[in-house]
Amino acid sequence: MFKRILIILLFVLPLSVIAILALTNSNPNENSESLTAIKINDFTLTDINKKEYSLSDYKDSEAILVIFIATQCPVSNAYNKRMVELYNQYHDRNIAILGINSNKQESISECKSHAEKNGFKFPVLKDEKNIIADMFEASFTPEAYILNSKTYEILYHGRIDNSRDEGNIETKDLANALNEILAGKKVTVSKTKAFGCSIKRI
Repeated sequence: MFKRILIILLFVLPLSVIAILALTNSNPNENSESLTAIKINDFTLTDINKKEYSLSDYKDSEAILVIFIATQCPVSNAYNKRMVELYNQYHDRNIAILGINSNKQESISECKSHAEKNGFKFPVLKDEKNIIADMFEASFTPEAYILNSKTYEILYHGRIDNSRDEGNIETKDLANALNEILAGKKVTVSKTKAFGCSIKRI
């Protein structure tokens, strides 16, 4: 009886160790969904000042950063200052930055007031019927995408960083991706899990 138990333990224990190691080595931030599964085409939206913007306007940029934002979401609002800092840090390094509001209940006038209040220097575009949010398959605010400026291939998709609370930031995923692109490198972590308020579609 004892010998049988010993044989079972010798068989089960190695399998348990392998399973634990597999779980330990997996990245909880990455989503298995392929970035190439989402096809982005050129589009045109009107901003809060009634000016039209298209992705093709930025074909000479190093990359295009698109962030889905909101006026009423507390998580998105917690990132307002960080979004301004991203603009200040990367705009002069030829990174185009666009904010998109796709929430049905947030009017253009509300978006304009919100942008002015928070000092947004980047264009804030209104996606009236959430057509662009649907194309990007965006779900949250804030949710960030970095696009190749010529092919619109998604180079990064996910969160800005790992924490709504600035005091608990450990990884600046979006900034890391932008820095690698500017250095001519492939983005190491191209997919992270976005978090925030759900986009309120029509």
